[in-house]
Amino acid sequence: LLQIYPSDLRPGSLTVRVAVMLMFSVSAERALDTMNFDVIKGRPLRIMWSQRDPSLRKSGVGNIFIKNLDKSIDNKALYDTFSAFGNILSCKVVCDENGSKGYGFVHFETHEAAERAIEKMNGMLLNDRKVFVGRFKSRKEREAEMGARAKEFTNVYIKNFGEDMDDEKLKEATLP
Repeated sequence: LLQIYPSDLRPGSLTVRVAVMLMFSVSAERALDTMNFDVIKGRPLRIMWSQRDPSLRKSGVGNIFIKNLDKSIDNKALYDTFSAFGNILSCKVVCDENGSKGYGFVHFETHEAAERAIEKMNGMLLNDRKVFVGRFKSRKEREAEMGARAKEFTNVYIKNFGEDMDDEKLKEATLP
């Protein structure tokens, strides 16, 4: 028995989400193992267990952010790379109509798995590109950090240099 329920039909969205309910868990496991990342109409499938409790998704626990990804890294490559650190609940490389935008997210089942991935992968080369791997931060958290940084003034205006001033002399004059 297979039942498909549209779960997200936002107008203009490039993504259509559906919930699929299978009669037996073994069928769901087989679909996850054999069909995840298969391509249909040029778009890869992302199959994951349904998380009915939104608190796990919204808490950010176990969720990491990866940037500076090579354009050749897709969902499957990201999954294969990070699955060594623990059970992955979801994994996504962010794309637009031109392909990868160079960043993605991996949501691990546990905080410990996420910390292992950050510790081992941050600064490593992935397809000859040094990647940043860190804890996922919500937009609200990032905006708060940027606001705090904006209060730390680091820019100065200097005028009336002599003609003999160059970059090196300016650096020497302004270093602590």
